[in-house]
Amino acid sequence: MDERFIELAEAAQAEALQRSIDNRVRYQGESARECDECGDEIPQARRLAVPGCRFCVDCQGLLEVRRA
Repeated sequence: MDERFIELAEAAQAEALQRSIDNRVRYQGESARECDECGDEIPQARRLAVPGCRFCVDCQGLLEVRRA
């Protein structure tokens, strides 16, 4: 494999992880009961597992893909 490709992939992964950490720190607090994006209910299991979450799993995934 091309070493440059590996470096770019590692950098992109590190960036995505940092964004995830930044989002979690920013939203620490009470989790939303409804998704800020689609309005669907966020299951209690997710609210407990991810304190401060603002999006359902589907919308969070789409948001991360868009940011990448």
